[in-house]
Amino acid sequence: MGKEFESTIGLEVHVQLNTRSKIFSPASTEFGAEPNTQACAIDLGLPGVLPVLNEEAVKMAIMFGLAVNAKIENNSIFARKNYFYPDLPKGYQISQYEIPIVSGGSIEIETEKVKKRINITRAHLEEDAGKSIHDLFPNESAIDLNRAGTPLIEIVSEPDMVDAKEAVSYLKSIHTLVRYLEISDGNMQEGSFRCDANVSLKQKGSSELGTRAEIKNLNSFKFVEQAINYEIRRQSKLLLNNEKVIQETRLYDPQKNETRSMRSKEEANDYRYFPDPDLLPVEITEATLSKIRENMPELPNERKKRFAEQYKLNEYDIGILTSDKSLSVFFEAILKTNDIDPKFAANWIITELLALANKHATLAQDIRITAEDFADLLVSIKNNTISSTQGKSVLEKMWKTGNNPGAIIKSEGLSQISDEDELNKLVDNVLKNHYKSVEEYRNGKEKLFGFFVGEIMRESKGKASPQIVSKILKDKLKK
Repeated sequence: MGKEFESTIGLEVHVQLNTRSKIFSPASTEFGAEPNTQACAIDLGLPGVLPVLNEEAVKMAIMFGLAVNAKIENNSIFARKNYFYPDLPKGYQISQYEIPIVSGGSIEIETEKVKKRINITRAHLEEDAGKSIHDLFPNESAIDLNRAGTPLIEIVSEPDMVDAKEAVSYLKSIHTLVRYLEISDGNMQEGSFRCDANVSLKQKGSSELGTRAEIKNLNSFKFVEQAINYEIRRQSKLLLNNEKVIQETRLYDPQKNETRSMRSKEEANDYRYFPDPDLLPVEITEATLSKIRENMPELPNERKKRFAEQYKLNEYDIGILTSDKSLSVFFEAILKTNDIDPKFAANWIITELLALANKHATLAQDIRITAEDFADLLVSIKNNTISSTQGKSVLEKMWKTGNNPGAIIKSEGLSQISDEDELNKLVDNVLKNHYKSVEEYRNGKEKLFGFFVGEIMRESKGKASPQIVSKILKDKLKK
């Protein structure tokens, strides 16, 4: 029987915090500025400058710690992590080592196979490095230091995940949480939410962990899943051939769907950590903790529970609506605008609106249709001004043009005929023209009902209210 292996996975998630200035300087953190226009003397570590800690970054780290039921250290220390790289102008990164601001905690995940709790080792504050750009000039790399000094929390998990699906579920849970807390925009394309994945294999049933490889700077859920799956296959092949897995840092190439060696994996002593002499220990009082705790927003699990109790939605709908804070806010704004059934609103958001967003590769927070306009569309469908089929068409036009549903319905002449007198005449006319089919229907050929509805809709050019037509038709066919 061949060797069997089990994978062990831990993630280090880097979350860029939503502060207006950097963690140790007043320089702006705004994304998209011209390269090297937002790095001041403090970020560059020029002689004679001193870092000053950003209080908001500390508060945001505490909020995350409280949300995952972690221990918040009353005295936290910053350290210098020493290494040379072109995008690290100081020659060291200010981070935390021995006493991070957040210790412990956990987060619940769910996959198709399992519900489980993933433990968090620590979450520490640190400054981001600059950015190396390798595709701007031929045979040369460029350095943009705008990001240098941007505040991060690095969230380090225990190696509690056993496959790529669990890793992605954990990452999505962290992403949802930091957006609910509003401590990060979580924009993966802009680099404000990214992770490193530590992957190792061990003999099935063994308690001894295998040699791990770290895959750096994964910036999409898809890439995380693909990179981990590739790395498991790579390590498994080595071990089956009685070769050793080397402890190293690797990069994932999405074009080739493979990881490749970057450098040998450093240990903590390689970085020569020592307390930063320019920064005092951070003292966090119980009064500060109490104030932050009192102002914590509703968390994802709390919102899920409330949606179940308040709106009587099923678990599937709740899971989708609460997966993104902006989507859940959009949903509740619709319900506040008009007297709309929550299930009806949820169905249209999940089935139609999110399908459009997916078609146009648009994130939930970037949907431009307002809750007021979407609510007006649902009211038009509910009161039979337009049919469901017409509603889908109107929604697409709302997406493309930005116009409100009322204007589109008017300009397109889509209003349904709901006047019963007018519809009675239409039904009578159709039944008169198809009297033989009426006899066949009354003799048991009930499938002809759909034929009659279709003829009435054709006569009305699709404007007749199907619900009212069906009611009138049933009454008349009984005679």
